[in-house]
Amino acid sequence: MEFIRGWHNLKPQHRGCVATIGNFDGVHLGHQAVIGQLAEKGQELGLPTQVILFEPQPQEFFQPDAAIPRLTRLREKLQALRRYSVDRVLCLHFDAGLAALEPEQFIQRLLVDGLRVRYLVVGDDFHFGRRRRGDFAMLVEAGKKHGFKVVNMHTLTIDDERVSSTRIRAALERGDLAQTEKLLGRPYRMCGRVAHGDKLGRTLGFPTANIYLHRKMTPIKGIFAVEVFGLKTEPLPGAANIGTRPTVGGTRTLLEVHLLDFSDDIYGAYVHVNFLHKFRDEKRFESLEELRRWIEKDVADVRAFFREYHPAREKNAVREKSA
Repeated sequence: MEFIRGWHNLKPQHRGCVATIGNFDGVHLGHQAVIGQLAEKGQELGLPTQVILFEPQPQEFFQPDAAIPRLTRLREKLQALRRYSVDRVLCLHFDAGLAALEPEQFIQRLLVDGLRVRYLVVGDDFHFGRRRRGDFAMLVEAGKKHGFKVVNMHTLTIDDERVSSTRIRAALERGDLAQTEKLLGRPYRMCGRVAHGDKLGRTLGFPTANIYLHRKMTPIKGIFAVEVFGLKTEPLPGAANIGTRPTVGGTRTLLEVHLLDFSDDIYGAYVHVNFLHKFRDEKRFESLEELRRWIEKDVADVRAFFREYHPAREKNAVREKSA
């Protein structure tokens, strides 16, 4: 998969494609259905598939103080897109200049001159250009003029409700990781590099890997059973806390993972953390000793979870292999 950052990196070889435009936050099953829809047409026309994204996402630019927490930051989004039939991803920097672009200019500069799109998939509620004046109907008319077809995204429903990033955020907020996995088609995951922390976990008897998330907000908080990928041995089970650590006056959201029965030096490693089960919300304790007792209980609960989880996973793997 080729990643193209910005208008200025579009080359003549990027002209001629089938494309879709959106945030693709989470790259959930609905997004995957759109990519499948696009890939089928690309194969039919003999053209590469092109996903067009914006950084920051438009809402983050227009309403930075009211922006909702992302499911995936850009790097995580690209990692997810690589699993599917996407040939190229174009990431446009969303700034005042792009926001002020008239929709007709957007169409001409991007879809016609830049990419020479032959087939475009967007939601019928898609708006773009200055004052959001551009819409699906304008794209259809432009397609007739410039020789590309515009179609609606396929809507995917699960349990009689549309799969969406908003629905996934709601599931994460209530701690329903099973529903989240059902809508994503995989466990919810965060990625980051292991960094040095204040070593508080070590002094309490539970050393943690502190994972830098590059996020202002996260869609989940609390205590979780997790699996960590990206190290020599994987997956590694762990107990994770994601939050601000109110007991010690923390303000920045951190992800800390206590890896069970593991003591290797992993500073600097880039890891992927899958969230499997939520045990409780983060809370403020009156003393470090009370915090230590709760961590001890949390780790015991996580161990009990994995005693049930691993045999079930192994049985499923055997069942899938024999099917």
